Amino acid sequence: MAALCDILHIEHPIIMAPMFLVSNEEMVVTALDCGITSAIPAANYRKKGELAHAIANIKQKTSKPFGINLVVNKSNTRYKHQLAEIIEARPAFIITSLGNPKQAIEMAHANGIKVFCDVVDLKFAQKVESLGADAIIAVNSLAGGHSGIFPPEKLMPELVANCHIPIIYAGGIARKLDIDKALGMGAAGVSVGTIFIASEECKVSDEYKKAVIQYGAKDIVMTRKLSGSPTAVINTPYLQKIGNTPNIWERLVNGNSALKKFAKSMMMKAGMKKLYDSAFKATYKTVWCAGVAIEHVHKVRSIKEIVRDLTL
Repeated sequence: MAALCDILHIEHPIIMAPMFLVSNEEMVVTALDCGITSAIPAANYRKKGELAHAIANIKQKTSKPFGINLVVNKSNTRYKHQLAEIIEARPAFIITSLGNPKQAIEMAHANGIKVFCDVVDLKFAQKVESLGADAIIAVNSLAGGHSGIFPPEKLMPELVANCHIPIIYAGGIARKLDIDKALGMGAAGVSVGTIFIASEECKVSDEYKKAVIQYGAKDIVMTRKLSGSPTAVINTPYLQKIGNTPNIWERLVNGNSALKKFAKSMMMKAGMKKLYDSAFKATYKTVWCAGVAIEHVHKVRSIKEIVRDLTL
């Protein structure tokens, strides 16, 4: 299987993971300058044309390869517009999440764009491989945000033994030691997110960055209250107060097939609003996405310093 460096012609086999609200254009450009690649979520751009403008802006500053993360399930009401903007702007790759990537793969390949697909199990990995994905992003249970369900020790061997396209390891990467371990398990590269939250180039609030530094792996819990899907977050006092499982009304609505699509969309909209307020405002209602890699974050550093420690 091809290594990530060969697929994208980059120096180090690392993707700075797309993080909702956290990733920004400056972070992407800086990461590319450091010899790794990066992706940014389409969901960070709410108005028509903003995503295409962001891609063009990054391309003006660098010719190195970067990607866009696209949610491809029905909860993303902007999916068609976002996909059209991405195809027209032509980044090097698309990372698909939370749905069937068939259309995205077909349109991307017709325009010379590679597609990497987030997967959490072997069944979906084989499905996206059959659809023509260029690589699998194996999201394990150590990942922040929308986390996987299996630990890497279970997920990676299954994928390596049964899949025939490159596998990118995602979840829990904080040190070069972790990268070496992932590559030793057969990964073509790694996706790294959480540790870049506490970077100088990141524009989230100081409170969010301090939380990533002050809390540890034991403080990461899963919640379904943001999107209905398991999401790894920091167990702040506010989260402890509201709980991390849907309430009775949310469970009843989600159990009704006629209302489920609407309810999931509304839950995701409310959850995204809560994440936005937490990321950029000083508020006690804090819901901060992060993974167990916060265990190894001890101060705010530049992206250059972080990448140096991951690669030397």
